[in-house]
Amino acid sequence: MGKLEQLRGPRDREGEFVTEVFERYKRMTGDVEEAVLEMYLQGVSVRRVAELTRALSRVKVGKDAVSRIARRLQQELALWRGRRLERSSPYLFLDATYLKVPCGERVREVALLVAVGVDEEGYREVLAVEAAGGERREAYRQLLRGLLDRGLRGVLLVVSDDHEAIKQAVASELPEARWQRCLAHFQQGVLAHVPISEAGEVAEGFWAIFGVRREETARALAQAFQERYGRRYPRAVETLVRGLDDALTYLHFPGPHHRLIRTTNLLERLFRELKRRTRVVGVFPNQESALDLATAVTLRASEDWALRRYMDMAPLKALYTEFAT
Repeated sequence: MGKLEQLRGPRDREGEFVTEVFERYKRMTGDVEEAVLEMYLQGVSVRRVAELTRALSRVKVGKDAVSRIARRLQQELALWRGRRLERSSPYLFLDATYLKVPCGERVREVALLVAVGVDEEGYREVLAVEAAGGERREAYRQLLRGLLDRGLRGVLLVVSDDHEAIKQAVASELPEARWQRCLAHFQQGVLAHVPISEAGEVAEGFWAIFGVRREETARALAQAFQERYGRRYPRAVETLVRGLDDALTYLHFPGPHHRLIRTTNLLERLFRELKRRTRVVGVFPNQESALDLATAVTLRASEDWALRRYMDMAPLKALYTEFAT
């Protein structure tokens, strides 16, 4: 309807009447606030929010109003980030992406550390979203300690790329968990030493190693890979051999889970959605706004994930009991 110039409410003797249509001192209806909040989550700039609201209702929602609505969201997101974790998470995925924020007269990148768990019932959930100055060991240690303080338990396998800071943090804070090197990142490391014209052939041989369910077979295929390409691409073969043990960890877990626990593709898809939402922002005004928008995106992902099971955990029951004891 736009802006109402005068809104008079009935007076009662005691002055206790409050209309159920509008909250006292409120300048916008809930529908308008929700629309502004949705635009904020979609990464629409403050200037664009003002233009859209003016076009739709002939009333400009300015920067102060958007900030007030965002503060309400920030409080809710902070509570979600600090929530108690009620279920065990046999599988834990760790990775980071980067967002740009100003630092004085320069623009710097802030690392956004994300942890996703697959719980005992097979459902995915974003467990942590934290901003840090970089992917340092202490940053990941603090993230894992925070998860443990909030109730994280039962972790059997941690999946990440070959980042030394992550490996050291996992060894320190989750000493009983195994670590799986992401095969997608591992492949990139191997193919970095192969000409583009031959990359397809070498990639096919690489994935043949990790397409079987028995470790003995995988190692035999790795030996064949080494013999076939050792002279042509020695550095690629050296990279494969050096990282083979960590890349085969997933074979100690149930076969139906292999495809889902051998890479961090779960997180990469989440990061692509996050980048799509934040691309329009470009440079965030500060680290807090970057963290809030990233948290909102991951929260919505968790809500969507709760509607469908990611994997059947029945094959893991015996293994989980063994580790739990």
